[in-house]
Amino acid sequence: MTRIKVCGITRVEDALVAVRCGVDAIGLVFYKQSPRYVTTMQAKQLVDSIPPFVTIVGLFVNSEAKIIREVMACVSLDMLQFHGDESPEFCEQFSLPYLKAIRVKAGMDLLQYACDFHSAKGLLLDAHVDGIHGGTGIGFDWTLIPRELPLPVILSGGLTSVNVAAGIKQVQPYAVDVSSGVEASKGIKDAAKIAMFINKVKRIDV
Repeated sequence: MTRIKVCGITRVEDALVAVRCGVDAIGLVFYKQSPRYVTTMQAKQLVDSIPPFVTIVGLFVNSEAKIIREVMACVSLDMLQFHGDESPEFCEQFSLPYLKAIRVKAGMDLLQYACDFHSAKGLLLDAHVDGIHGGTGIGFDWTLIPRELPLPVILSGGLTSVNVAAGIKQVQPYAVDVSSGVEASKGIKDAAKIAMFINKVKRIDV
């Protein structure tokens, strides 16, 4: 069964809709330049509202270690997600498992990335858009993903209820990650889109 993460949650009601629909993980963005940014206070309220057995993922982009630790001290995160130019050593210094996001474009050696970030729990593969670290709503060429990647793949980048079935069938990822594809506007999720997306994923038999 393909796992599902809804990222860029900013409102309690959106988190609860995702949970009711059967999401596996919720992503909270701690990157101030993102329209989906949440403060530690907002994040704490969100996390406090979420029932058990849903993984809470904190997303950071080239943050200082001190900032990440301050967030971790206030918000009960289960996993970290690094979307910037962080080194493996940087990602490994925290007491939580982590995902490394890779913005995929032609010519990249994803096998080398998997080797470098062998301590990661998975590679989140997103579209490469200059100057933007995720949440673009833009897809990428799935044929660029090697079949033999040794880490679990989390497929991201422009996924919607329309194309997620094709992505799962072609890539056979461990999980899919959606943000803009289930939004009414940036940072505001659409309950019907969340339900439709999750339902599509759950109905697929890879």
